[in-house]
Amino acid sequence: MLIGNAPCSWGINYPTGNTIGWQTYLDEVAAAGYRGTELGPFGFLPKDKTVLQPELEQRGLTLIGATHVHVFGQRERTGELMATLRELAPLLGELGAKHLVIMDESAWYPAGKEGVLDEAGWRGLVATVREAQAVIEGEFGLKASFHPHVGTAVEFEAQIDRLLEETDIDLCFDTGHHAFWGQDPLAYMKKVWGRIAYIHLKNVDAAVRQRVLSRELSIEASYGAGVMAPLPDGAVDIQAIMAFLEAKGFDGPVVVEQDVAENAAETPLQLAKRNLDYVRAIA
Repeated sequence: MLIGNAPCSWGINYPTGNTIGWQTYLDEVAAAGYRGTELGPFGFLPKDKTVLQPELEQRGLTLIGATHVHVFGQRERTGELMATLRELAPLLGELGAKHLVIMDESAWYPAGKEGVLDEAGWRGLVATVREAQAVIEGEFGLKASFHPHVGTAVEFEAQIDRLLEETDIDLCFDTGHHAFWGQDPLAYMKKVWGRIAYIHLKNVDAAVRQRVLSRELSIEASYGAGVMAPLPDGAVDIQAIMAFLEAKGFDGPVVVEQDVAENAAETPLQLAKRNLDYVRAIA
């Protein structure tokens, strides 16, 4: 089971405008002890294989795959997505990665209407997911999976169930995002086990989550308040999750992610290392 991390754990959510450069990120994710990394937002790491491959190799890193965010609520932007996938997928394949995750864009939804789509919008989302899967798998031979995410049209179990019923795509299952609304990630993993291809390992701070559930805190503000806790500290039973994956012989990627709170006492490097030490101790 390859345990990796991703640029988002260093606050890198966009290709440009980040506080650290791509070489520093690679240095630190390797220094934390990881041997796998996601690509991050397309364009953050070099798009040129001849540049990126030796940088990965000299740090002992494997490129696991990429998570690409798209506005699935706008059917008219499907062509834009397909063009990006046809640029992104070949790079992943050239570098030995086997997975491409797609995810709805939470920032597109207005405050107070996060994840709200009408029936026509949902049908457009499903159609776009199907087309994206056909490109990723049919044209490039990578494994496609869909990432349910807080604040999007696919976050609650009924929505995930419907997506699985209406498409053939499997899940990138995120333990923290599933638990954000008080849903039980392990129970749901058992329910849909045959449809999970990829894991994002994340935890949730129960006290901050309760403030969101009580409507004292917005979804957006909850991240800065530390709703996504370090793996050892949150409400999700990470030990039970890992035991389940091992019992099932899961051989897909397990990517640790850590949204860093505004008042965090630890650096992203320190958090990444503590999270990995915790996972390794379980294993």
